Amino acid sequence: MKGNVRVNRRIRVPQVRLVDEQGHMVGVISTSDAVQMAEERGFDLVEVAPAANPPVCRLMDFGQYKYELTKKAKEAKKKQKVIKLKEVKVRPKTDEGDLQTKCNNIRKFLEEGDKVKVSVSFRGRERAHMEVGFKVVDRMKIILGDDAEIEKDASQEGNAITMILFRTKKK
Repeated sequence: MKGNVRVNRRIRVPQVRLVDEQGHMVGVISTSDAVQMAEERGFDLVEVAPAANPPVCRLMDFGQYKYELTKKAKEAKKKQKVIKLKEVKVRPKTDEGDLQTKCNNIRKFLEEGDKVKVSVSFRGRERAHMEVGFKVVDRMKIILGDDAEIEKDASQEGNAITMILFRTKKK
């Protein structure tokens, strides 16, 4: 629920646009008359659009209104899919068997719906031979085949070559 919703006597404006419990527009009336009408009918006067001029208020059960708002917020949160970015680090001298293992890990991450950042990091004199790192990335592309699509192709960033992969859409 966003902020605080003003109810009944907490509504401090002189006039409000009133909507009754069935959703029919009553019109612009004084706030005190609207609160009195709400009390007579056994409802609360709830400010639903405070930014409007005059503010829009509705006759409703405030407890039920709060419950509906929290229920909608929970549903919206449940429907969100969080995509994580996993990172797999390799070295320029990583052998074929180890690359196979790393690629199997990448496949597992992709099946879980995560994106994968592949980093080939260089130390010392290895930086003079960056092309070796690009060959490692190319070998990984071949091993992964159709299991992964490239979001960001291999590029040099400082002491590393990075590539970002995401899951291939299954048909």
